[in-house]
Amino acid sequence: TYGINIFIHFDQRNDFVHYLKRIMPSNRMYFRTLTIKIIFLSVTTIGILGNFSVFYYYLVYYGDCKLKTVDLIHLHLMASNTLIILSKGVPNTMAAFGLKQFLNDIQCRLILYIERVGRSVSIGSICLLSVFQAVTISQKGSCCKDQKVKAAKYIGCCLSLLWVSYILIHFILFVNPLIKRYRNNVTGKQDFGHCSIAGRDGNSDSLYAAMVVCPEILFSLLMAWSSGSMIVILYRHKQRVQHIRRPSGSIRTSPESRATQNILVLVSTFLAFYTVSTILQGCVALLHNPSWWLVNITHLSSLCFPCFGPFVLINHYCMVSRLSLFWSRNINSVILK
Repeated sequence: TYGINIFIHFDQRNDFVHYLKRIMPSNRMYFRTLTIKIIFLSVTTIGILGNFSVFYYYLVYYGDCKLKTVDLIHLHLMASNTLIILSKGVPNTMAAFGLKQFLNDIQCRLILYIERVGRSVSIGSICLLSVFQAVTISQKGSCCKDQKVKAAKYIGCCLSLLWVSYILIHFILFVNPLIKRYRNNVTGKQDFGHCSIAGRDGNSDSLYAAMVVCPEILFSLLMAWSSGSMIVILYRHKQRVQHIRRPSGSIRTSPESRATQNILVLVSTFLAFYTVSTILQGCVALLHNPSWWLVNITHLSSLCFPCFGPFVLINHYCMVSRLSLFWSRNINSVILK
């Protein structure tokens, strides 16, 4: 009897081990899927709240006033970020929760078109912001100094030109594959999780590289140059004003210097996320069968700046405290009435 009990115990234990081995892969799959769901939902929600908080701040404080040039660029940057989040963050979140391939080819291309317009305008806007700020804080007597007033006047036109140009460029890239698809039999598909489109061809890739990638590289170089110029100007300014101290003994920091430091943080954040996203997208494009983690991390990296960039502005302008003060004043005025 004792031997039979040992045999039964061993058999049950062996069955339990096999059961654990069988359920462990499914548990790991469930855990990683749940993790991606939470991350995508959190990042997308944070991004939407952050961008709309900046919009609301400008609506409250500058409702009837003319916006400063830098604030105007900020608004266009937030608008392009919002397009990226709505066209990439929301569909990827839905795909993470199991709603896959819910768009047809045309709808998928339209979503991709909106995302690309937002991405291109975002890069152009932040490049314009960094170059304009470099001109604004340029030293007295330099050639840039004479162009400050003119630059401020032309910023609105530059932003409008940026939107119109990229809407047209990406529309050409949107229509071109559709025309070729009906003329030729295109094989292969690009899978984005939430939808898929017909495979690319060499001409479309060359057109995209010439009209989108090359300008993005140029904008990135301009951002790096203007950021370097601002750092040099700030350093020289700090050297000159070290002897100017407040009664408390601290060095005086001008509003322009604080604004420049904020823009440098914003540009550095953008360049860091943009570089990582570009490298990961290149890896996904080159690999024949990229891993599940690599694909999802690539999607997340492209959402990082649109979602977290607004919080640099929120921190710089102390938007939370200002909006809280505004709401408390409104509540007090309503109570007094």
